[in-house]
Amino acid sequence: MADIIHRVAIKAPVAKVFEALTTVEGVAGWWTRDTTGESKAGGRMNVRFQSPTGAEIGKMEFELAKLDPGEVRWCFTSGPEEWLGTDVTFELSQEGEQTLIVFGHRNWREPVEFMAHCSMKWATFLLSLRDLLETGKGKPAPEDLKIDNWN
Repeated sequence: MADIIHRVAIKAPVAKVFEALTTVEGVAGWWTRDTTGESKAGGRMNVRFQSPTGAEIGKMEFELAKLDPGEVRWCFTSGPEEWLGTDVTFELSQEGEQTLIVFGHRNWREPVEFMAHCSMKWATFLLSLRDLLETGKGKPAPEDLKIDNWN
């Protein structure tokens, strides 16, 4: 198994970061605008990614499997084949005026080129999350930073 891991600090209280990771409105503010679902433990969220012209380029569903103040875990139930059975984790801790996030996209079957793409995209979306919480405006898809010909 292989994991993607990133670490980022955000000048915001843990409670605000937690809300951005566990509510439809929060996820829509930093990951993709097209987010629907239930903002509760065991709830499912559906996210859809579109090109700037509106063409669908990807969609997935995840369960909000763990919603603790110090850890959020999403379990992917549909989406790219490589994502099925993977988990995204956000470990949260307060350090002074910042919330430290240790992010993981865990349990990839093998490290493939798509994993490299996703690692870079997760980094850009974590910076979008930071922008949302520090400035009030994230860069969710389709306004996200384009990194290659896959998005």
